[in-house]
Amino acid sequence: MSAATSRQAAQSGAELGTTQHARDTDQLSVFARTANATAHAAGKPFTFGLCLLIVIAWAISGPVFHYSDTWQLVINTGTTIITFLMVFLIQNTQNRDGAALQAKLDELIRVTKEARNDFVGIENRPEKELDAIRKDCEAEAAAQ
Repeated sequence: MSAATSRQAAQSGAELGTTQHARDTDQLSVFARTANATAHAAGKPFTFGLCLLIVIAWAISGPVFHYSDTWQLVINTGTTIITFLMVFLIQNTQNRDGAALQAKLDELIRVTKEARNDFVGIENRPEKELDAIRKDCEAEAAAQ
């Protein structure tokens, strides 16, 4: 992205009073939009309250159903299915957020004169190498 494009994107985001991503969701796949919407909704207090009410209603209904195996199976199956699906949706959202954050950090490294350009893309290096880089950075910071 050129500097002019970056400035234009920042200005249009500023005009919206929000970051640019708020208007770019139409470019995402249906799955990505669904994952974003679900992850966003799952983090709301209303969603938590709704789930809490469902669990309370299920618990209160226990005596009515004599705490039967079917009564237990309803909550176990429901929560298992929801958890199973949410893992994939939230992981997709986290992967895209992580990749975007890495790209932003790489850009900051690239344009900062004092930064070491060899840090760009280090998230793809082996863990032992990352540990060594982190230790070197800590030693440099302690020496300053």
